[in-house]
Amino acid sequence: MDHHVEIHYCTRCRWLLRAAWMAQELLGTFQNELARLSLVPGTGGVFEVYADGERIWSRAEDGGFPEIAELKQRVRDRIAPGRDLGHVDRHAGGDRDQASR
Repeated sequence: MDHHVEIHYCTRCRWLLRAAWMAQELLGTFQNELARLSLVPGTGGVFEVYADGERIWSRAEDGGFPEIAELKQRVRDRIAPGRDLGHVDRHAGGDRDQASR
């Protein structure tokens, strides 16, 4: 349980509440895997999420903010590969199945 997540957010854009909500969701899902989750204030429109030092989401590069299900999957893929996320995984798989029809 030595994994850590950082959420970097822009204070000028007033994204603290969004960052805090995402932090709460991640802490609830990964309570047994995370040793620490940090909110890191910044400027310049930054919204980035890091898991164990690896950037897994960038608002600038990924095009906006992540859906919470996708963010949980990306965190899981980095800190707990193979872990079943329950309804989050089933919901994502259902969307892919419908898109291929």
